[in-house]
Amino acid sequence: MSTAKLAGKPGRNCPRCPRLVAYRESLRAKEPAWFNAPVPSFGPADARLLIVGLAPGVQGANRTGRPFTGDYAGLLLYETLGRYGFARGSFDARIDDGLELIDCRITNAVRCVPPENKPTPAEINTCRDFLTPTVAEMKNLTVIVVLGHVAHNSVVSAFGAKKSQTPFKHAGKNMLTHESTGALALFSSYHCSRYNTNTGVLTTAMFRDVFEKVRSYLDA
Repeated sequence: MSTAKLAGKPGRNCPRCPRLVAYRESLRAKEPAWFNAPVPSFGPADARLLIVGLAPGVQGANRTGRPFTGDYAGLLLYETLGRYGFARGSFDARIDDGLELIDCRITNAVRCVPPENKPTPAEINTCRDFLTPTVAEMKNLTVIVVLGHVAHNSVVSAFGAKKSQTPFKHAGKNMLTHESTGALALFSSYHCSRYNTNTGVLTTAMFRDVFEKVRSYLDA
């Protein structure tokens, strides 16, 4: 078992997914000033809310080192988090913008940037070794919001639940149980990607609806 796995966090040179390693090395050679490493979670570990995305974008989190920072998806996400009291400060799409998350943490199902933003099933399964301890260390965790089908299925698998009994539906809610956190709510959303918003798969109102439900659930 690797030291990275024992710590629950991938090292900067995590070797576990050969295809992702090769892509990471090519980006380091091409853009040496970028972060180009497994992207860590953002936000306090004692938060009640965890948001799980898919993977770092090549010019987003892979470049800046912070989830959803530097690409289009972060614009809608962080604006929405601020609207519902889960963030404060200005989001300027750079890691030193001073943005702070409140009672909220953000991570990804896959920590390294995948070619064409498409991790393989094997890479998703391998990186779950880092998602599971991320969940386990959040002792106050009450709600998880998953962005997209891949994140949804990876979280469901991390909890050992059956996908057939925990379906993905935008703005839908399922209940999960974890040995370290007990019962918690799983809210699902379409991913806030440029493609989904440009095509109308996800509108601003639809995305806000998810977090309005989360806010109401936490405040109940």
